Amino acid sequence: MPSAVSSFGTTPTLATFLKASKNNSIESGIELLVSLLQRRQIRNSRQCALATAHLLLRVIGQERVRDVQVLIKRVRSVGRRLISAQPREMAVGNIVRRVLGIIREVAEEASAEPESEVASPSSGGMRELHRPALNSTISSFSPLHQSSALPASFHSRFGSGDSSNDSTPLIQSFSDLSLVEQQQQQRPALAAAHAGSLFGLFQQPGSARNTPPVTGTSTPIPSTPTKGKVALNTTTSETIDLKSEILSSIRELLDELDVVDSQIAESALDHIHAGEIILINTSSQTVQRFLAAAARKRKFTVVVAETWPNDHQATHSTIVNGSRPSDGTGEPEESFKPLTALGTTVIMIPDSAVFALMSRINKVILAPHTVLANGSLLAASGSSTIALAARAHRVPVVVLSGIYKLSPVYPFDTAELIEWGDPSKVIDYADGELVDSLTVSNPIFDHVSADLIDLYITNLGGHAPSYLYRIVADHYRPEDVDLMSKA
Repeated sequence: MPSAVSSFGTTPTLATFLKASKNNSIESGIELLVSLLQRRQIRNSRQCALATAHLLLRVIGQERVRDVQVLIKRVRSVGRRLISAQPREMAVGNIVRRVLGIIREVAEEASAEPESEVASPSSGGMRELHRPALNSTISSFSPLHQSSALPASFHSRFGSGDSSNDSTPLIQSFSDLSLVEQQQQQRPALAAAHAGSLFGLFQQPGSARNTPPVTGTSTPIPSTPTKGKVALNTTTSETIDLKSEILSSIRELLDELDVVDSQIAESALDHIHAGEIILINTSSQTVQRFLAAAARKRKFTVVVAETWPNDHQATHSTIVNGSRPSDGTGEPEESFKPLTALGTTVIMIPDSAVFALMSRINKVILAPHTVLANGSLLAASGSSTIALAARAHRVPVVVLSGIYKLSPVYPFDTAELIEWGDPSKVIDYADGELVDSLTVSNPIFDHVSADLIDLYITNLGGHAPSYLYRIVADHYRPEDVDLMSKA
């Protein structure tokens, strides 16, 4: 482990990483975070997201932005190292993808500005595409020509009357084409102007305001931002300061991570009603803030599953003290009052009693570790049992999650996503007979399928599981989904 950690004399945490990274080189900061992720000394989605965002902020801040493609490759390289250190902490990859999306967006905006500056003022923000004028005589049968360039006598002759009384085919009516060409030669400029512009289709021939220039050498077309690989070749010669814009957007992402719990708690009164009995199963800070926001104005009962053996101590501490214990590993999380101090009745039950009490429950609230692209999620062990019991009793299941937990990864193999903990928490090594004769598994997370979830409440509002694909498309670029590729 880097020497920057031992200088503090404590077990490394997110707080010590942020302090150490300010006084060391970028490469040392990357190696430090990789070590902390591998040792699980920084864990949980929020801590991993904050650490990754702060590290990428420093990486980009000290990078000389000459070519956006080089910057993207640098961020992807750092992201691959962090993901390889702890693949199951998907919040790390989510933040890397968000930062890559920020870089691409800023580059596209920068490449689009020069195009808008050279647009002609007379075209109202349109840029002109120069091409030779069309001959007025070659488009006599064109729909554009017939709608705007032909004389009124021709329209009155062929465009009116009862078609049922006309036994002559329409193509025979053009035998009088010489008369049309003669009338057309009297108005060559107007015919050329409308034949050369698609805008003439819905314009009146005599309108001076809507008629393009009679030169017939240019056609106004809307200027659209350049996207894709063309926009990513932007360099520092652009008028906009790409680096400052990117750093500013990453700081906004950090601000989003700080206020995500408060934004979710704002909708608590819309989903929690007086007299309800609500079941939760973790000591999540997001869930506690959500319930506390509703407890200030409404009375309800909270039933807490202890989530033994991995999270029962933290759950008990949250019920009594209101905040998770720091365990002497650094600064504790932001403290908040326990629900009991707000007048809410809190009952802690063993995990085995969930199904028996589910018939009395009005709503189940889960806190996920990761939300996957198909609407399923990874949550604390026991969440799958709770969700299945809720479906059997027709109890709605609500999930509270920040957008930073939403991953574009599709769960093709759910078994690969499950993390396994210390089996000694289930059976102590002192029980020699059991240890020798049993294979003990201790899953830290459960996979909950999307059909067991009724509603997702995020910092952007409430969404059905089937709508999450739209949020994924809005926050992640398709080219950044697979970060492990060398592209």
